[in-house]
Amino acid sequence: MAPSTVANVSPLTQDPPVKQLVQEMNQRPFRFKPTTAFYIFLAANTLAALFSPIQDCDEVFNYWEPTHYLNHGSGLQTWEYSPDYAIRSWAYTGIHASITALARLISLDGSKLFEFYGLRCVLGLVCALCESKLYYTIAKTINPRAAVYFLMILVFSPGMYHASPAYLPSTFAMYTTMLGASAFLDWRGGIKTARGIMWFAAGSLLGWPFAGALVLPFIAEEVIMAFFSGSVFETAWRFVDGGIRSVGILAFQVAVDTFFYRTLVCVPMNIVLYNVFSGGSRGPNIYGVEPWHFYVRNLTLNFNIWFWLAAVALPLVLLQYLFIDKVSPKQTLLRSVVSISPFYLWLGIFTLQPHKEERFMYPAYPLLAFNAALSLHILLGNFGKSPPGTLRSQISPEFKLAVVSLVILGSFNLGALRTIGTMTAYSAPLNVYKPLQKSGVVKAGDNVCLGKEWYRFPSSYFLPDQSRARFVKSEFTGLLPGSFSEANEGSGYYPGTWMIPSGMNDENKEDPEKYINITQCQFLIDSKLPSAPATSLEPDYIYDTKTWEKLSCSPFMDAGATPLLGRILWVPEWSLIPAKHRRVWGEYCLLRRKA
Repeated sequence: MAPSTVANVSPLTQDPPVKQLVQEMNQRPFRFKPTTAFYIFLAANTLAALFSPIQDCDEVFNYWEPTHYLNHGSGLQTWEYSPDYAIRSWAYTGIHASITALARLISLDGSKLFEFYGLRCVLGLVCALCESKLYYTIAKTINPRAAVYFLMILVFSPGMYHASPAYLPSTFAMYTTMLGASAFLDWRGGIKTARGIMWFAAGSLLGWPFAGALVLPFIAEEVIMAFFSGSVFETAWRFVDGGIRSVGILAFQVAVDTFFYRTLVCVPMNIVLYNVFSGGSRGPNIYGVEPWHFYVRNLTLNFNIWFWLAAVALPLVLLQYLFIDKVSPKQTLLRSVVSISPFYLWLGIFTLQPHKEERFMYPAYPLLAFNAALSLHILLGNFGKSPPGTLRSQISPEFKLAVVSLVILGSFNLGALRTIGTMTAYSAPLNVYKPLQKSGVVKAGDNVCLGKEWYRFPSSYFLPDQSRARFVKSEFTGLLPGSFSEANEGSGYYPGTWMIPSGMNDENKEDPEKYINITQCQFLIDSKLPSAPATSLEPDYIYDTKTWEKLSCSPFMDAGATPLLGRILWVPEWSLIPAKHRRVWGEYCLLRRKA
């Protein structure tokens, strides 16, 4: 890929000092060393791991809870882990459980919170390594400045703040997408097709099967090049090599899942069958559908201007080739189009799906940043050129610099405000459980109950081992998780993974057996938000001071009562800001039953 002429920025002015500076920039373009880039990525991801709220209850119930079961013998179980359905992989969960087990060994006090945050920090570390690899590839094969833009976009975007430490298959697929794209883009030392196929296969098999679609443009490029160059045999062998590696990954996964489910099972196939071929009262659409513009709005919130720059990458590349780099070979254009097309493909596929969620975009986040970085690289390169006699030649370099700085810094500030806003608004569920860790607060057999706040439960890693999370009836009428079997004697290893639980279904039908009577609750999580009036099933437990006492409370933003600006950005609690623009707060509390 070669917008190389774009990289050679023309002098902004005839003023000798400025001209000399620009010439030096052209000779030695600004870049971060790979190690420096890694530390920047790691710092950003570590902050996210420590402070980012959990965005999706699927992360807790489908991944943190099964991991807790493998580590501690108890946890909540969703229908997806029932052997009757088996659409979640124990191979994926087991890899992460081995990390939390190691964290438990090195923890000084055996704290489960150390396991939780330890795994998140490891995920941030893995993400930083993958980001650094793609950064280095962009710097070496495309342009060092484009690589710096790529780094800045990822570091300052709220989307990566949520995605980088998330314990989700879509995040794992995001990691492997960066490694796979790096392999396909980097032809130095030979074409690395087999390695690229292997990484995309790992993301698809161990992570999310649909992530395999991202490899299609790279495969198409290889086929086209083989056809025109006559290297069909060499290309076919690279495909076979990548296929063999992929089969090895699948064999590992099937073996692990078969061990846990105690029946031969191919989880990726089950996931595709359920999500694509089921219908009626089954399938993903029963969990909600969104309009076509859901991802346009969501990606604008999480990447602001960078999403729109990513969207115009293809037109800019074509204009660059047709009107500026007229002498560039057609292979350069093909490489350029191939490298930016996976983002368009992914966005198109999931825009067409009725059921949409933010996490579905995670695998394409680095591709969005790549497209946006390339667009910015092209725009800045041409914006800096000032051919004599044109209108641009009359614009002062100071004004150009001010415009560019205003746009870029404005984007960074918007990203920071959204990140801070999310962290300060929704961190209460990660904070209120702390009193349970104190000695003597929880007794063996105590139940920590969840009512209307069930979907914000941060996982059993926040509960002492002698307590269990339970559900009490609320206005929710769908299917809640059950509990993994804790049978021991005569049941072998991990009986909860292969015993068929009762009351499970794939139609989101409520099971009354999932609830306990509130009189059996020693602790209760509840919230009081101004926009959510009490009901018979969701009374204000916080104000029932005869029955409950507050152990811990944290402010929690009421999204239903907060104006739009306060919902999407951090708005400080300053008196000079009109009340109608400020965020509205409620309480999020851990309650204890009075004796």
